[in-house]
Amino acid sequence: MFDPSQEPRVFGCAMGVDFPAAVIRGLEQRLNGSSPEAWARVTLFVNTKRMARRLRELFDAGPPRLLPRIRMISQLDDLLPNGPLPEPATPLRRRLQLVALINKLIEQQPDLAPDTAGFDLADSLAGLMDEMQGEGVDADDIANLDVSDQSGHWARAQQFIAIAQTYISASANAPDPEKRQRDTVLRLAAHWAENPIEDPMIIVGSTGSRGTTQLLMQAVASLPQGALILPGFDFDMPHVWDVMAQDKAGEDHPQFRFLKLADALGLHPSTIAEWSDNAAPSAARNRLVSLALRPAPVTDAWRSEGPNLTDLDTACAPLTLVEADTPRTEALAIAMRLREAAETGQRAALITPDRMLTRQVTAALDRWNILPDDSAGTPLHLSPPGRFLRHVASLFERPLDAEALLTLLKHPLTHSGHDRNFHQLKTQKLELRIRCQGLPYPERAGLLDCAAHADKNNAEEMVEWATWVADLICGQTVSGPLTLTDWVTRHVALAEAIGNGPTGNDGGELWQKKAGQVAHRTMAALADEAHYGAEMSASDYAALVGAVLSQGEVRDRDAPHPNIMIWGTLEARVQGADLVILAGLNDGTWPEAPKPDPWLNRKMRFDAGLLLPERRIGLSAHDFQQAFAAPEVWLTRSIRSEDAETVPSRWINRLKNLLLGLSAQDAPDVWQDMQNRGNLWLNRAKQLEATSDVAKAHRPAPCPPVSARPRRFTVTEIQTLIRDPYAIYAKHCLRLRALRPLVQTPDALLRGILSHDVMERFVKATLEDPNLLNVGELMDHATSVLDADVPWPAARALWLARFERAAAWIVETEALRQTIATPTLFEDDAVGRLTLPSIATTLEGRADRIDVDECGNAVLYDYKTGAPPAKDKQKHFDKQLLIEAAMVEEGAFEKLGVRTVNAAQFIGLGSNPATVDAPIQDEPAIKILAELVSLLSAYLEGDKGYTSRRAMEKDTDARDYDQLARFGEWDVTATAVPEVLE
Repeated sequence: MFDPSQEPRVFGCAMGVDFPAAVIRGLEQRLNGSSPEAWARVTLFVNTKRMARRLRELFDAGPPRLLPRIRMISQLDDLLPNGPLPEPATPLRRRLQLVALINKLIEQQPDLAPDTAGFDLADSLAGLMDEMQGEGVDADDIANLDVSDQSGHWARAQQFIAIAQTYISASANAPDPEKRQRDTVLRLAAHWAENPIEDPMIIVGSTGSRGTTQLLMQAVASLPQGALILPGFDFDMPHVWDVMAQDKAGEDHPQFRFLKLADALGLHPSTIAEWSDNAAPSAARNRLVSLALRPAPVTDAWRSEGPNLTDLDTACAPLTLVEADTPRTEALAIAMRLREAAETGQRAALITPDRMLTRQVTAALDRWNILPDDSAGTPLHLSPPGRFLRHVASLFERPLDAEALLTLLKHPLTHSGHDRNFHQLKTQKLELRIRCQGLPYPERAGLLDCAAHADKNNAEEMVEWATWVADLICGQTVSGPLTLTDWVTRHVALAEAIGNGPTGNDGGELWQKKAGQVAHRTMAALADEAHYGAEMSASDYAALVGAVLSQGEVRDRDAPHPNIMIWGTLEARVQGADLVILAGLNDGTWPEAPKPDPWLNRKMRFDAGLLLPERRIGLSAHDFQQAFAAPEVWLTRSIRSEDAETVPSRWINRLKNLLLGLSAQDAPDVWQDMQNRGNLWLNRAKQLEATSDVAKAHRPAPCPPVSARPRRFTVTEIQTLIRDPYAIYAKHCLRLRALRPLVQTPDALLRGILSHDVMERFVKATLEDPNLLNVGELMDHATSVLDADVPWPAARALWLARFERAAAWIVETEALRQTIATPTLFEDDAVGRLTLPSIATTLEGRADRIDVDECGNAVLYDYKTGAPPAKDKQKHFDKQLLIEAAMVEEGAFEKLGVRTVNAAQFIGLGSNPATVDAPIQDEPAIKILAELVSLLSAYLEGDKGYTSRRAMEKDTDARDYDQLARFGEWDVTATAVPEVLE
C-alpha cells in the first residue's frame, strides 16, 4: 500500500474536509488496482466509537468490497503476543477507595474542604492519577517537586498524593485503566520492534495530545506499512512551525500538538503531506482562520500576509455572526435556523460546550415538533430515575417535611404500576388537606389523621393508602454511620418498594426504559464495588449517590430528526454537516475556563511533565478551527448572561480585529456583512416573540348580586372590609380560600397563636395557685409550648429570648390586672354571636380574654405580638376590640351574659411590651353598632363595589387575593371601576 520509507508516514487532512470520507478516499487512491483482499489486510485505529460508526456507514454505502478492520485504539489486547494484561479496576472502585482516604484527611484537617466534598475530591484525584499514569509520571516524580517557596497547601497535597498512590498500589490487584493501557502500548511497541507487522496499520483521527496515545502513534508510524492521518491539519503556516518550536509556550494554539507529535517522530511539520485529494470547502477561509489564530510572537504577520488574502468576500459569504442580547434570544435564533435547515433538507449541526444553551435550543425546537439528535444525551441525575433515586436517598439524611413528601408522592415513578391514577387522586386530596390543616413535618399519626379527614366519603381507603405511605416514607432518617453495602441495599429496596406501589407486585417503571436501565446498571455497579467503600453517614451517602449518578448519561433517542444534530466538540472532529453553528462563543464558555486543580498548581504540573491547562484551550481552538471551515457557518454569542456582560471568545476577537483591519485597507467589509446576516435572524426571532399590547387590568370593584353578598362576618373581617373589601368578596362570594404553604415557616401568625397559648396557660395556672405568678413559671410555659409546636431551632431560640425580655413586665402587669378583675373567659369559651336584625346580618367574635370585676363589669384584653394599635387607628380601622366590647354589652357572649364593659385593652407582648387602652369612652357601644350597621348596609346595595386594597396601612403590604385582583397592573392611585355582576 505504501512505498518503503525510512521516515515515519504522517499525513493530514485540511480543515473543513469531511474527515471519514477523506480517509476512505485516500485508501481508494492507494489501493486502486490492488487485489480485493488488500482491503481486508488494512487495520484502521480510531479514537471514538462515533468515528467507527461513521466509517462503517460510508463503507456500507458502497461500492461492494472487502472491508478493513476498524478497531478502537484502546482495543489492543488481542495484539499482544502473550495475552492481555489483567483486567483493570473500575473507575468507581478507585474513587470509593480514595473517598475513604480523603474523608479521613478532612476529619483531621477540617479546613481542607466541606464534609460533603469527599467524592468530588476523590474524582479529581483519580483523574490526576489517571493522567499521571497516562503521561508516565509516578508518585516519586510528584514527591521530588520543590514546593519550598509555595503555599503549604501544595506540600500537603504532595504528601497526600504519595500516600494515595501507595495505598492504591498496595491494596489493588488490578491496575488502573490508564496504567494498563500504557503498559499494553509499551509491550506492543517492543513486540513490533522485533516482529514488525507487514500489513497496513493506520491511526486515523487522533491528535496525539495524550502521552499513551502518542506512544502508540509512534509505534504504528514506525511499522513497514504503518501511517498516521491527522484531522484538521493547517497547511498554511509552514514558516510558523519553527517559531512555535522556539517559543515552547504555544499550548493554546490549535496546531501545537501536531508540532509535539512531529518532534517525537523526528519530523518537521512542513513535511506532512495531504492524505487525499478531497478539497476543503473554502481554501481562502482556511487561510483566513490560520492567519487569525497565529501564535502571539508572529501576529505581526497580519500586516504582511493580511493584504495577500484573496476572495475574502467569497470566503466569508457563508459566515453569519449572531450577537444576541440574551442567551434566550441566541437560542431562539439558532432554533429558527435549524428549523429552516430541517425544512430544506440541509444537514445541520449545533456545536457548543454550553449544555444549558443546547437545552434551551431543544426546548425552542419543540414548538415545531423537531427533536434534535443530541450526542451528549441527558445527565443521569437529571433524568426521572436519577431524580427519584436522589429524592429517596434524601429521606435518610433529614427529617421528612411536607414538601419532600409530596415531591416524592408526585414523582412519576412513585407507585408507577397498577392503579397509579388512584394514587395521584389520593395525593391531590392529601395535599389539599395539608395545605388547609397544616402538617409541616409529617409523622405517622399525623399523616393518618390528615388522610382520614382528606376524603371523609372514602376515609377507610385513604387511611389504608396513607398507611402504606407512612410505613415506607416516614421515619426513614438514619442517625449513625452504615457501611456502603448496607446503604445501597437499603436505598435500592426502599426505591423499589415506593416505585412498585402498595401491593408490591405491580412491576413499577423505575428500571424500565432507557433511563431506568442506565440507572439500574449504575446502582448495580455501585453495589458491586460497595465493599471498597468505608462507613459513612446518611448525608455522605446522599452526596455520593448524587455524584455517581451525575457521571452517567442517558442517550434515549426517540425518533430524532435525521438532519438536525447537537454535537460536542469531540464529535464535530469526525462528522460532516452542511451547516455548522458554533454557539456560546464567550470567553469562559468556549474556550472553557480551566477547572481549579486542588492537587497541583500550574508550576508543579509543568515541572512534573503533566498536561497544562492551556492544553484544553488548544484542543478547543483546534475544534473551532476545524468547524469554522465547514461549508456554512454560524458564529453565535450572547452579549449578556443573566446580570453580567460577557466577553467575546478570544477567537472571535482575533477574527474581528483581523477583518476590521483589512477592511480599513480597502478590503471588503465582510465583518459588517456577517453582522447584518445575523441581525436579520435576530429580528426574525424578535418578531416570533412579539406580542400584541394588552390593556392593563383596571382596579377591580366587583358588584355581585345582593343575594350573593355575605350576611355573616367575624369581628376580624370588619377590619378587612374597611381596608380591602375585595378580600371579603373573594372569600365569601367566590368562596376562595388561601392555601397554606406546604412547609410552614415561623411567621408572625404562628408566633401570635403560640403567644396566646402561653398566656392562657400561665394565667389559668395562676388562678389555681397565685404563688405561680412569677417569671420562672411563665418561662416554663413558654418553653413547653415552643418545644412542642416550633420545630425550627433558630426560631424557637429567638422567640424564647424575646419572651424572656418581656417576661418580667408581663408578670408585673398581670399582677396588676388580676387586682382589677378576675380572668373569667378565655379564647375557647369567649365566643360571641350578635345578630343585627335591621340588615339581617350576624356578627361572630372570639375574645382572647374577658375578666370580670367585683361589680360584675367586664374587662376585655387582646394579646398582640406586634405593636398594639394606637387609639386613632382603632377608631377608624382596627375596631376589633371596640366591636367585642359592644357585643358584650349586647349580651352576645352566652357564657357571660349582658355586662357593662369598664375597660378594654391591647397587651403588646413584643420586644417593646406595652399596653394600649381601647377608646370605649369615646366610642360607646351604641355608636360602634350604628357605624357597623351603616358600613354593612352600604355593601348590601347593588351598586356598591368591593374595591381592592381600598385603605391599606402600607402600599407594600401583600394580601392573599392580590394576584386575583391583578394588583401590579394597577396601583392605589388608580380609580376603582365598579362592575355589576349578574
